[in-house]
Amino acid sequence: MSTTETREQALVEAAAPVRPIPGDEADSQPKPGVALCLSGGGYRAMLFHVGALWRLNELGWLKKLERVSSVSGGSITAGVLAHHWGELTFDGGDVATNFGSELVDPIRELAGRTVDIAAGLKGAFLRGSIADRVANSYDEHLFDGATLQDIPDDPPRFVFNATNLQSGVLWRFSKKYMWDYRVGKIESPRLRLAVAVAASSAFPPFLSPLTLKLDEGDYVPGTGTDLQQSAYMQRPVLSDGGVYDNLGLETAWKRYQTILVSDGGGHFSAKSRIWTNWPLQAQRVLGVIDGQVRALRKRQVVGGLKANLREGAYWSVWSETADFGLPDPLDCPDDSTKKLAAIPTRLGKTDSLTQSRLINWGYAICDTAMRKHVLTGAPRPAGFPYPEAGV
Repeated sequence: MSTTETREQALVEAAAPVRPIPGDEADSQPKPGVALCLSGGGYRAMLFHVGALWRLNELGWLKKLERVSSVSGGSITAGVLAHHWGELTFDGGDVATNFGSELVDPIRELAGRTVDIAAGLKGAFLRGSIADRVANSYDEHLFDGATLQDIPDDPPRFVFNATNLQSGVLWRFSKKYMWDYRVGKIESPRLRLAVAVAASSAFPPFLSPLTLKLDEGDYVPGTGTDLQQSAYMQRPVLSDGGVYDNLGLETAWKRYQTILVSDGGGHFSAKSRIWTNWPLQAQRVLGVIDGQVRALRKRQVVGGLKANLREGAYWSVWSETADFGLPDPLDCPDDSTKKLAAIPTRLGKTDSLTQSRLINWGYAICDTAMRKHVLTGAPRPAGFPYPEAGV
């Protein structure tokens, strides 16, 4: 490779939103296929992603997915999709005809319940952690004791991402394995799906951390780079996947040529009055750091798509339809969508109208991004999933 080619390759790698890690195939190139990344953002993101999946299903792209990589609130949606994937009825075509009953209904039922407060109070005063309580709530209302071995593998492969606070890198849950590249790999884990989703959505400081209880013998020898030691293997301490990778890109960008990113994440806003006590000041500082990391990764994703490093599209709960330049998007006034985007990141009861509007908004902006950047010429949908609600 010439000096010029080496320099160009270095610039490409520097612009990418993810970096190579040990375990990646040497000189690997993305393969044909579609990966969907679902960000965090509590119930707001969970419902927003339902709308995006609704439109992808109508467009025949749900069945095209090779991988679904998720963090936090996006992992709740991905978990339900994984749990019900085998029940989806495609009837020989590309559109699941029972999408509503298998995905929308159970998620809307959960969104009508408050999980975080009850889990917090019970975790604070009774035996068991807050994250364990959240996992039990997911199991009760969504997963019925299903394990990672009960979900599909390929295709699509579902990857639920958490952050290992001990090693400082991703802990990946899937049917094939659990893996922290520094600590090691556990093949064919029997872990409950609810626990994987709870670890991925254990956003700090209130729902984090979740501690796994494992044996050293569970790991494949030699699969950790430098931390395959009992102190790290027996009790991994996990937090929200968004702490490390707030868009769920790590396990998708490097493997597939077409990347779809649905971003239901929060937005850092200015605040005139800042508390000077240490705990609240620390929370604000962490908010600044998180906001900058989100902004940087978003710029890199959008820049990578514009530079043709990958094909695909990015859309966000904070997007504006006018920015896409599509001549006929669904009517989504910015003042209305910004109110939806500003809903706090919580697992708190959401009224039916707000649920419908968040789903409508995810549906509409996904449609806008897909018809502009991926399926040019595709017909405009007749309207929102819930036309009476609007956005």
